[in-house]
Amino acid sequence: MANSIRIAAAQMTSVNDLSANFTTCSRLVKEAVAAGAKLLCFPENFSYVGAKTGDSLTIAESLDGPIMKKYCSLAKDSNIWLSLGGFQEKGYDDSHLRNTHVLIDNSGNIRSTYRKMHLFDVDVPGGAVYKESSFTEAGRDIVTADSPFGRLGLTVCYDLRFPELYQRLRFDHGAEVLLVPAAFTKVTGEAHWEILLRARAIETQCYVIAAAQGGKHSDGRESYGDTLIIDPWGTVIGRYRTGFDWHCCCGY
Repeated sequence: MANSIRIAAAQMTSVNDLSANFTTCSRLVKEAVAAGAKLLCFPENFSYVGAKTGDSLTIAESLDGPIMKKYCSLAKDSNIWLSLGGFQEKGYDDSHLRNTHVLIDNSGNIRSTYRKMHLFDVDVPGGAVYKESSFTEAGRDIVTADSPFGRLGLTVCYDLRFPELYQRLRFDHGAEVLLVPAAFTKVTGEAHWEILLRARAIETQCYVIAAAQGGKHSDGRESYGDTLIIDPWGTVIGRYRTGFDWHCCCGY
């Protein structure tokens, strides 16, 4: 990989307002560019978090729709690569969407897409019951993409609990940097977030960039936050714990 490439990971608290979230993302892009970042990674559900389960179906659209076109223009106008984890892509029918990680280059072109394979169907101890599969179509394909930052392995959130995916990204597909945009719950994040990310870095000898949702959303759900950048030794080299902001890290 090239030397002294600066990358950034953003943390935000998305709400049920597409325009407000785009404004936040635009500000974070501007600040990251000013700091010299060439890649900015956003968390899962960066563009929208509904007020109740299934709300995302009402705003889901194709990758050539107006929402994604705005983010492509943002990347092009800012001359920066964007990792957009967890976009609500329209599914095979009106009752389903795809939780899609979209990678955009600095010319505003979509370079790769990954549909989340492992869906969050969990009864959180002492918390809510989640059934992502009730409205989300699971992906099937493992995805890597070549970039100026090395070969990127694309994943989303709950995938983190399935180490075989990361083993295959690294050893079958040659990934050097693993992207893990997420919206971990507060309970599960406190218990497992950092240790799982560090484990994925160590066992694959890859860099891990984990942009996270943090704080309380429109639906009252609280995301854990703690955006992390981790090196192949498992050392945390970049961290942002609370609020919404970006964190830059010189790498590679």
